[in-house]
Amino acid sequence: MAAHSAVPAAAADPRRWRVLAVIAVAQLMVVLDLTVMNLALPSAQSALRFSTADRQWVVTAYALAFGGLLLFCGRLADLVGRKVTFLTGLIGFAAASAVGGAAVDFSMLVTARAAQGVFGALLAPSALSLLATTFKDPKERAKAFGVYGAVAAAGGGLGLLIGGVLTSYLSWRWCMYVNVVFAAIAVVGGALLVGRQERTPGGRLDVPGVVAVSGGMFCLVFGFSRAASHGWGTAATWGFLVAGVALLIVFALWQSRAAQPLLPPRVVLDRNRAGAYLTVLILGAGVFGVFLFLVYYMQVTLGYSAVRSGVALLPMVALSGATATLGNTRLLPRFGPRTMVLAGMLLNAAGMAWLTRIGAHTGYASALLGPIMVTGAGMGLIFGMVAATGTFGVAPRDAGVASASINTGQQLGGSIGTALLNTIAAGATTRYLTAHQHGRPTPDLVQAAAVHGYTAVFWWCAGIFTVGAVVCGTLLRPGPLARPEEIAAREQSRPAATALQ
Repeated sequence: MAAHSAVPAAAADPRRWRVLAVIAVAQLMVVLDLTVMNLALPSAQSALRFSTADRQWVVTAYALAFGGLLLFCGRLADLVGRKVTFLTGLIGFAAASAVGGAAVDFSMLVTARAAQGVFGALLAPSALSLLATTFKDPKERAKAFGVYGAVAAAGGGLGLLIGGVLTSYLSWRWCMYVNVVFAAIAVVGGALLVGRQERTPGGRLDVPGVVAVSGGMFCLVFGFSRAASHGWGTAATWGFLVAGVALLIVFALWQSRAAQPLLPPRVVLDRNRAGAYLTVLILGAGVFGVFLFLVYYMQVTLGYSAVRSGVALLPMVALSGATATLGNTRLLPRFGPRTMVLAGMLLNAAGMAWLTRIGAHTGYASALLGPIMVTGAGMGLIFGMVAATGTFGVAPRDAGVASASINTGQQLGGSIGTALLNTIAAGATTRYLTAHQHGRPTPDLVQAAAVHGYTAVFWWCAGIFTVGAVVCGTLLRPGPLARPEEIAAREQSRPAATALQ
């Protein structure tokens, strides 16, 4: 009995709550960067004099490097040590951000964004796997993942606010420089507080797996990026998408045969973990309907400034952070991930359906505040659950790649959502103009057509979240998460292939 009680005591790091603060700062930096540059792009384009066609590469360069290298970097964290990759990712991300902020031309900015993606891919799974291996007590783990989920859920909206403030009152360059401040805090804290991390003993890198999955993710992200900017009718778009799917199929087949696979089947064949990865992919696809098109609507149609549109999203930021913490500490231990996903997805679907009531002269309090808050609550429930469930019961040797699987699902979902929803919005707007145009279109007609495109997107997002509730709710097991020792016993007593049954 004494030996049993000594394990938790020995495993409890007295600095763990300060380590959580460091991880939260690092995660906030990564999440902010996904949206903060969106508001800086027009100013950067004007300052560096690059074309609108080239503008997409400022976003795409980051997405390609980040999405393509996540699994590789997650496994690298397991092999060389999570503290090393965490600090390396922070320092590299800060350096790339400083170069991007000082960019004198388009090529320098795009190169810096690609480097940000590389080091972001190293940093994001390292941060989450550090969290998963630092907190072992169930109650403390729930609180820690609640904080992490709050940062993940609220960071995107907060990035829009910070990006608006920095662009309006300082310069677009500060949307890059601000990362240096966050990284400096996290580097000092990480170096002083994070303890020595164990490496996977005797582990080797699965080079064929790295090539297959990195190539597959690159092709998929690039294919969806081309679809968003050039449409679905080009041969190159479909060529990249088909190549991406083929490479991922090759990767999946190889993982079942490799001696030391990059993504061991034991990680993804658990129903709850698989359900968490699928959940974050679907959430990533639908959530762009909130951040991207809602911001378009507020700024283009309603005439909000960048700062005002960011402030308008603060209720969603606050509520998503609160529900992420509450969900992980109170709801997840009692009801399990299935209930949280169902509730979160259905809240998101309701918020999106509510947003379809917008018009060309909608008031904020009457038509935007309510759905923004409902959607924020849904996002918070899901983000907190995904981080906890996607790494639950994973052996320390697999913590990095399990964490990377969460980030990979979110990145791929975001790429799919951007391409799909951009196409839907453009098609709905064009059809509305064609049906109502009599002669030269008036400004009121153009505005009404744009609003029609936004509402079409919100209806599709409501459908995506509803499908997510059904599919992910079916895949996830009912009831609270099993204890780690129960998972280990189950995996030893059953063949891996039957874990999804």
